[in-house]
Amino acid sequence: MGRAATATINLDAFRHNYRLAKSVAPEQKAIAIVKADAYGHGAVKLAFALENEADAFGVACIEEAIELREAGIKQPILLLEGFFTEDELPVISDNNFWCAVHSLEQIDIIARSQLNQPVNFWLKMDSGMHRLGVSPQDYRLAYDKLRSLPQVNEIVLMSHFADADAFGSAITAQQISCFEEISRDIDAPVSIANSAAAMEHTSTRREFQRPGLMLYGSSPFEAAQPMAEQLQPVMTLTSEVIAVRELGPGDGVGYGHRFVCDGPTKVGTVAIGYADGYPRHAKDGTPVLVNGQRTRIIGRVSMDMLTVDLTHIDDARVGAKVELWGDNLLAAEVAPYCDTVPYTLFTGITRRVHKKYIG
Repeated sequence: MGRAATATINLDAFRHNYRLAKSVAPEQKAIAIVKADAYGHGAVKLAFALENEADAFGVACIEEAIELREAGIKQPILLLEGFFTEDELPVISDNNFWCAVHSLEQIDIIARSQLNQPVNFWLKMDSGMHRLGVSPQDYRLAYDKLRSLPQVNEIVLMSHFADADAFGSAITAQQISCFEEISRDIDAPVSIANSAAAMEHTSTRREFQRPGLMLYGSSPFEAAQPMAEQLQPVMTLTSEVIAVRELGPGDGVGYGHRFVCDGPTKVGTVAIGYADGYPRHAKDGTPVLVNGQRTRIIGRVSMDMLTVDLTHIDDARVGAKVELWGDNLLAAEVAPYCDTVPYTLFTGITRRVHKKYIG
């Protein structure tokens, strides 16, 4: 019953992608990044899919970490953005969360905190992303201060790349050089590889990888890349045709008549729209599959519906299956038509869309 808009989440594909990420450095650890509700896929469900495999999980903030812990996830959970207020530190300690630190001011807050047990902190260097992190000039000082505190257990050195998804990037090379120069004399484990770095830059495969986007079956690269060819899509977004009409030359479709038919056109109305998370600004020509056959969106996406060209699909009628992205149409192909990237396609899916888990 109800609307046909469904996001089918393939847990076997998710496990496959994690194992692929792990395979680049099998002796090291891989933190499964499940922030933003596992990129819109459902953090609790996906974390349990890896409960016997993942070395740890990564989230953005303490609320996301608490959700996993209260659901029964027992592995370490890394707070990638660290703590925001001092009163979060006892919660971090009591729940055995790992916590990023990105400023000298945060280290001062840790120094005056009262914790029941010491915490594993991940000291972030701003090696060139210029978003979060201690400056290279202050990094050794920050490490020494953090190392001296009784509130601190283990320290992991970390940084984040600004351009790892660009082949041969000079920015990435500069960041690697900066990080290695500053941290060379510090005896501590390292984590600098996100999905793109782990897949392409062998020198970044250190003690902890942090795969994110690749876990969901989408390549961070615009061009072909050998490991990307092995990824399996995790989310398949589908709906159904709910109406079909025949239009003639000069007839417009949808709000504003952005699309005008240049000949006889069979138009299908599909039960999914921007209130479900499908991008409102998808262009005419955005690919979709109807009954497994490739066609295009025509006309503006509206709140609850969108329209597709059925002219050359003979068997398309009410009830025809529509795949918006997934197993047979990669999100990476759809995203450019919407002036976005696969991340935002996945995370944009709203609760109006039924999630079905398989595998």
